[in-house]
Amino acid sequence: MLSFAIIIISVNKAIDYFSFVTIEKKMMKQADLYELSFRETLAMQDRTAAEEPAAEVARIALERLKSAGQEVRIYDSSQKLLGWAVDGIVINDGTPLIFQGNIQNAIRGNYAYTITDAKLLYFAVPIQDKYYQNSFVFEFVEDLSYFYVIMDQIRYILLAGAAGFLILITLASLFIARNTTKPIKYLLGATEKFSKQQFQQVNLNRKDELGMLAAGLNRMGIQLNEYIQHQKQFVSNVSHELKTPLAAIRGFSQYLYEEENEDKELQKIYAHLVNESDRLTLLINELLLLSRFDKAGSDEMGKEKTDLTVLTERVAAEMRSKAEDQDILLDFKPGKPVFACVNPILMSHAAANIVDNALKYSKGGTRVRIETFIREETAVIQIRDEGVGIREDEIARVQERFYRADNAHVAKGSGLGLSMCKEIVEKFDGELEIESEVGVGTTVSILLPLA
Repeated sequence: MLSFAIIIISVNKAIDYFSFVTIEKKMMKQADLYELSFRETLAMQDRTAAEEPAAEVARIALERLKSAGQEVRIYDSSQKLLGWAVDGIVINDGTPLIFQGNIQNAIRGNYAYTITDAKLLYFAVPIQDKYYQNSFVFEFVEDLSYFYVIMDQIRYILLAGAAGFLILITLASLFIARNTTKPIKYLLGATEKFSKQQFQQVNLNRKDELGMLAAGLNRMGIQLNEYIQHQKQFVSNVSHELKTPLAAIRGFSQYLYEEENEDKELQKIYAHLVNESDRLTLLINELLLLSRFDKAGSDEMGKEKTDLTVLTERVAAEMRSKAEDQDILLDFKPGKPVFACVNPILMSHAAANIVDNALKYSKGGTRVRIETFIREETAVIQIRDEGVGIREDEIARVQERFYRADNAHVAKGSGLGLSMCKEIVEKFDGELEIESEVGVGTTVSILLPLA
């Protein structure tokens, strides 16, 4: 816009400049003709027997040139007005408007002119005698109002054309920008869905670079989806295959533990087998649950309008005894009803898992705080602990399957808890938000759309 305005101003200035140059050249040509005619009058007087006085020469020249302009004047070398005619009529009395600067410059031998506010041009021409002395000044007046009218019309056409051109450029830019940014936004949305493992066909009927990018995203989405599905199917199959033999191992380990009453060391070994069997069983159950999440769509999750405040209070009540065993204060802050469309059982499982993590990674004498509230049209379940915390570079990775932070050795786990919570929340169009500082604690927020 600024560049366009500068161009318009520059063009306008250029039109003014070259127009006045043209007018000036035209006036100078006219002045040359009037000077020639005046000099002819002087030459005719020189051929007479007696030399006429300056006033008589001026009168004869005025009669000859009185129609040369709207108004004409003749001055002598002392700047005295010798004759004056208006619209071809000689005026014998009155005082005309005289520009002394013009007359002085003309006497020095220069063309001089002045343009008044009334759009009148006063053009003074020096007239030389036979001795090449500037003996007279001939001044004619031209009305330039027509020229200014034309200039105003040109400016109007210029501004109207500029406005039309600007509107056309703006509309064209918006059209181009829309046709360029719209597919880019579409591709960004597709990549965002890919990051959430929502692989959909990217339809962009273009033959340019954006079309090639869309085709590449399609191929990448197909390959990623096939790889992830194979991986999930493999995990599901292995989990199913391990469940039966693991149940047998657990049963025999429990039998050996209960029957061994003489060798205490052997009994400890059997107890360890039972504990590890239980841990593996829990891991397999979590894998199977994740497998069901992978296969089920959001419409198959049994969603219903649920008060998250009531749901969270129930979870807190169930986890309070475990917190007391660890000498941790489990503080639930009751608030207003907060509704979201979720599966109550799965959401309770997600919230309980996060609370369980908070208890596992906290020391005795600390507090775990649970509350629900609404933040910017979003339902929030927030669990805050005073535990070991998570390094900033690990916060994003702790939500990955089987990943455990460096300081996770303080408690047992499979690395699937937060991953499972994340997938449960995302099935209901929500997200998991984690803020943490090592040695200070961790805050995990479940963000869900309000119902």
